[in-house]
Amino acid sequence: MSRLICRGELVEDRWRWIDDDEAPAAGERLILPLARWCAQRAGLDATRSGVWLGPDDALAPLLPWLATIPLIAIRFPVFTDGRGYSLARLLRGRHGFAGELRAVGDVLRDQLYFLQRCGFDSFALRADQPPDEALAAFRDYQWEPLARR
Repeated sequence: MSRLICRGELVEDRWRWIDDDEAPAAGERLILPLARWCAQRAGLDATRSGVWLGPDDALAPLLPWLATIPLIAIRFPVFTDGRGYSLARLLRGRHGFAGELRAVGDVLRDQLYFLQRCGFDSFALRADQPPDEALAAFRDYQWEPLARR
């Protein structure tokens, strides 16, 4: 298992990232791409099925089920792509998503404070970014977390 930062602590990642063509094993906690999650939603265990969004994905297909989704991962293809920040703000602020919101992909230590300000509460850092060292990023500035509805 890989490690990630969740709510200010270093934890083991208990979720498995599934691509479009992978077959999941029974009982696993899965993070599925949006299209696959939408197609298979009725047959998924709602408590063990998260969804991942790319920067071009629309939120509309998720909105009716936000209260039941335990985890939404937003993928940053490159650290300079800021669309994930906007998706996070919309999910937390406008749509009241209260589950785990995870930043994944090209996520760097220097972004963590700002990602957290937008509503992310977990972070799967890029492979060359040691998560134990990145925990210090949350002390770089003083902040108040974004209120959840």
